Amino acid sequence: MGGFAATNEDILQNILFRLPASSFASAACVNKSWNKVCDTVLAYPKFATALSLNPSLPDAVKEVLDKVLSEPIRPQFAIASIGLQFSLEAAHQLITQKLDSKVSIVTSTACGIIGRDAITDKMKEVRWYMIPELEGSVSREFVEEFNRGILLIIGYLPGLKVDAIPLLRPKMGPRVTLVSKFLMDIKNYTASVSDTIAPEAMIMFGDQLVDLNHVLAEIDYAMPGDTVIAGDACSRFIYKSGHNSQAYNSDLYFFDAVALVFANDKNKPDDIGETQFHATMSTGVLSIGPELRAITVASKGSECSWLTMSLNGSDQILYSQRIFEDICGEKENEPGCFYIGVVKKRPSCIEQEKMELRTYLVFYEVIEANAEYLVVEGAGIQPGDTFQFYRSETALASETWRNSEGIDVLNPGSCYGYHYYRDSEGGVGNGGVFGGLLFSSQYCEETYFDSYPVYPNIPPTPLAGLFCAREIGRDFDTGPEEEEEEEEEESPARCSLHVCSSVFLLFYYEPPSPNL
Repeated sequence: MGGFAATNEDILQNILFRLPASSFASAACVNKSWNKVCDTVLAYPKFATALSLNPSLPDAVKEVLDKVLSEPIRPQFAIASIGLQFSLEAAHQLITQKLDSKVSIVTSTACGIIGRDAITDKMKEVRWYMIPELEGSVSREFVEEFNRGILLIIGYLPGLKVDAIPLLRPKMGPRVTLVSKFLMDIKNYTASVSDTIAPEAMIMFGDQLVDLNHVLAEIDYAMPGDTVIAGDACSRFIYKSGHNSQAYNSDLYFFDAVALVFANDKNKPDDIGETQFHATMSTGVLSIGPELRAITVASKGSECSWLTMSLNGSDQILYSQRIFEDICGEKENEPGCFYIGVVKKRPSCIEQEKMELRTYLVFYEVIEANAEYLVVEGAGIQPGDTFQFYRSETALASETWRNSEGIDVLNPGSCYGYHYYRDSEGGVGNGGVFGGLLFSSQYCEETYFDSYPVYPNIPPTPLAGLFCAREIGRDFDTGPEEEEEEEEEESPARCSLHVCSSVFLLFYYEPPSPNL
């Protein structure tokens, strides 16, 4: 009798494994026996993505939802990235209506998307930051359809809790970004669901009108080195929390950023394995010339800054145009953008009583260099800040991808390279990478896919990505713990907000021990 029951359970599991998500959810409610089998089917993490370039928003949303919900899944979080011609509010509403109220959702605009087409299953990569140059006039219909499309990502990570937590700025009174509250909200949420106060990972989305450099510097100091942080710093977004009972009134607050926070579940059974996060980054800028120092700085609001400079250690003001031309002359026959990387040493905005300085690197795009001034985009530079010139190097970005240890984890010969999968009978394969999320610069100039070094290595694994104006990616080589060990040498300036680079976040599954 026991063998017959076990056979029936295997048949039921095989049937349930083939159901779409909505039917699967209904089946889980039939009785306790079916619910137990459904739990077995979803005992492992799942990452599902789909892309649609359908110019109709309702049709595009339907296509990606149908694709990601075509198999059993209980989504904990969703990320939707849309083209600029689509309505952010309408897209968010269509997605939230279809998903469960407990799903944390972030819908944002993007400069482009990467993923597999929901209809053809072909890998596609589309950039929207500019309209292609065509001979003759460009029709209005072409322009409207050019910036239309959607990428949808949903994830189910058993053993983890996920919620969306906003970074607030009051509309009344001092309009200061509430970084301390943001960190406290993250730690409080993590402590409520986990045995620690630090999350495993954070995926952040920032408002395009807000400078997040100082915020990310504070987060970098506050979070332990093994907390992975990645995201898009320059977008428009709407979010919905899946669990946070404290809803913030948009009439009272600006939302400068939102973070999807991934924390270990303190009630996780020992036999379900562990989801881990691994991140790597390609470097798309190369430092050029000597270290310089800002002497005088004048700013026009937050738009741009004029500065004079000297060699670091000297007070003699240099001719900005001559310095810039000397640096450009090294690469005068190649295209590319120029930046200055400014090392900022600023007091903490949340621990002022400790009198500690936050040291971090901020990139500013060069607009102009005349005889007297260097003009850069953005504000926040102070006299005495040191900096170097940087130039975007597409070849360097490609080379760092290929030599990256993070990409090596995708190779079958590495300890991480065994792909997690389910076969056609619902059987469980080995643990390994089960999803990847790429945040790539819109300024990369490669003629092939920016994701090319990545996706051929993981054909069975869902891969998605979006193009950003500024990529959030924590320095992964060293964390605060390593920096504290350096007693004599000054800690290097760390960078969490990048230009002309790509940040790749891997979702990795470690199966439970066979002895459990």
